[in-house]
Amino acid sequence: MKRGRPARMSLGVDQRRRRTEKLAQRVSAGLIVLECERRRRDTLSHTYFQNAIHIVFSTKERRKNIPMQMKERLWAYMGGICKHQNIFVHAIGGMEDHIHMLLQFPPTLMIADAIRDIKANSSEWMSGEVGRFAWQQGYGGFGVSKSNIAAVVRYIQNQERHHRKMTFEEAFIALLKKHGIEYDSRYVFG
Repeated sequence: MKRGRPARMSLGVDQRRRRTEKLAQRVSAGLIVLECERRRRDTLSHTYFQNAIHIVFSTKERRKNIPMQMKERLWAYMGGICKHQNIFVHAIGGMEDHIHMLLQFPPTLMIADAIRDIKANSSEWMSGEVGRFAWQQGYGGFGVSKSNIAAVVRYIQNQERHHRKMTFEEAFIALLKKHGIEYDSRYVFG
């Protein structure tokens, strides 16, 4: 006679059904998580990601040091930086003292790192073109749904007209409020 586990007895149909029902009750009560279900919840065969973000930041101390003749070249240069990082650019525009960008980031890229690189590289390039140039330290980032992308693109393209009615500071505060972002007015603009 072999030592070890006792021989398994065959279960009857009723016993198997009762065991299955008990197991189903324990699973539905959350007492047991079946291994196959855990795998199905934890992984997807593909990554699905949509994050269009309206990014806004100003020049350091909001100095008006983006000359009119440099705007298009700066926007194009910043678009090139974005392309290098696999960021899709919906629109880039702005005024002499600030910039708006509507960007779509890949799922593997950290937004803060991307913005840091865009600002650092464009600041260095602008310093070579017009002399001393710098961006402010922070930025505003506002999520944009697919249904609002066209409206935000128009807003970015019409900055000249928009800022005849509203200052950069007023527009930025309005964006913070519209998106429900809490802020302390003493620190928004440095």
